[in-house]
Amino acid sequence: MKITVIGTGYVGLVTGTCLAEVGNDVLCLDMDADKIAGLREGRLPIYEPGLDDMVARNVKAGRLHFTTDLEAAAHFGTIQFIAVGTPPGEDGSADTQYVAAAARNIGRYMTDYKVVVDKSTVPVGTADQVRSTIAAALRHRAAVLPYAVVSNPEFLKEGVAIDDFMRPDRVIVGCDNDQAALLMRALYAPF
Repeated sequence: MKITVIGTGYVGLVTGTCLAEVGNDVLCLDMDADKIAGLREGRLPIYEPGLDDMVARNVKAGRLHFTTDLEAAAHFGTIQFIAVGTPPGEDGSADTQYVAAAARNIGRYMTDYKVVVDKSTVPVGTADQVRSTIAAALRHRAAVLPYAVVSNPEFLKEGVAIDDFMRPDRVIVGCDNDQAALLMRALYAPF
């Protein structure tokens, strides 16, 4: 499968690399050009035991790619993981502005069916926010394109994140779309 992962922080880089490890073609997007240049040269922005070797292996195999190109990322994967930061706001609640920006860019550039997956740690109701943000971007373009929004929270612990992803004790996927559910089942079948 072709997968786009938006965000190359802890969750995004581990998710994208592990999905590439089982044979998917993965494009990781980040707006930090220095971070993407480093990843292309084999320098990781985080430390996770074994991740550097896994990234190198999948880049060499042609299954893992890195970009800053929003449009290319939106076109690439049928499944679009949003794995961006959600730093705490002044009141302690998760700041979802980067999630909304990712959804807006997907809606701005998508040209075919997309399954948009909330992988970031987000509050209840974020799927509705993502859905309405994509819809607004499509309306702005006068485009009518199908898409589904899926919630897929992460359960990665630093130091054992690869093992947590590759051998999960649970995978939670929430959606209200049969086609999206089938794609997510197929994606997670190797795990």
